[in-house]
Amino acid sequence: MLQKHLTTARVRALLDQAARSRVVVLGDLMLDQFIWGAVRRISPEAPVPVVEWERDSFVPGGAANVARNLAELNVTTELLGVVGKDEMAGKLEKLLQAARIECARLVSIKGRLTSRKVRIIAHQQQVVRVDRESRSPLPQSATQQLLKSLAASLSGASGLILGDYAKGVVTQPLLDGARKLCRERGIWLSVDPKPSNRLDLRHVSLLTPNRKEAFELANMIDAHTGDPPLKDRGLRAAADKLLSQLSPALLLITLGDQGLLLCQHGHEPFHIPTVAREVFDVSGAGDTMIASFTLAIVAGASPVEAAIFSNHAAGVVVGKVGTATVKPEELLESFRRNH
Repeated sequence: MLQKHLTTARVRALLDQAARSRVVVLGDLMLDQFIWGAVRRISPEAPVPVVEWERDSFVPGGAANVARNLAELNVTTELLGVVGKDEMAGKLEKLLQAARIECARLVSIKGRLTSRKVRIIAHQQQVVRVDRESRSPLPQSATQQLLKSLAASLSGASGLILGDYAKGVVTQPLLDGARKLCRERGIWLSVDPKPSNRLDLRHVSLLTPNRKEAFELANMIDAHTGDPPLKDRGLRAAADKLLSQLSPALLLITLGDQGLLLCQHGHEPFHIPTVAREVFDVSGAGDTMIASFTLAIVAGASPVEAAIFSNHAAGVVVGKVGTATVKPEELLESFRRNH
């Protein structure tokens, strides 16, 4: 039914155009470590499972996963952010280089940890997560260094994605500087907000909160009526408030198994049901969403086309375990399957 808005041929054309585009990603960088194993017994020391180690894997996380999603779809991608002067920074940079992501302008800060999330997985299920990170706001000198790098990086770029995970990199001065640079250059600015960071998010091109974040940003309580999104009065009121107070060009609210709600001034909200067949892991699904939506927009898609495009991309990713990405052929197959 939604296919009339976006044919497989159109998706292929958008991917081809995206491969000639350049997008910059700026935000909180992370290294995602997965410890894979099996559980066959409960510990005699406490009522917890004993995970028998099988292997480790590492992938870029946070804003670095946004960049990884872009690069996987053949977009020329540059990543800006902060790492510590530690072993994990070196591991993250090697992974970025292997993924064909430009990362020469990363800022290293002595005494700051490179954010690392360690997930222990047994039988395709996450058992526990351990976070090692620094969350204090960046010193002013580091913010200025990032903005100076950003000014250079935006040359020839079509879009900027700002990934805020409340780890201290995305401060108000950084957002203000990024917004000013994009406005001066006519560059699309997508922001994945973190309400706990309490930033002035007005006048960006795209905001991508999930349902919980949308209500928090609107300072409203979610009644969770269970109504379909277009008949959910609370959700629509929150969306209207965000459009009125923050004035983004587009507001894309992710709704988990209910799909997406695309909102813009002067238009009725557009709801897109999820196309995910199976959900194994939602880790990084929001990263895929903002990356693929921005990719589609800079490739010339309409907002509705971009929303459908990103909904399919996220639907592929949640069917995988771990912080995952979608390949062009997987995205095309999703459209063929749902034709």
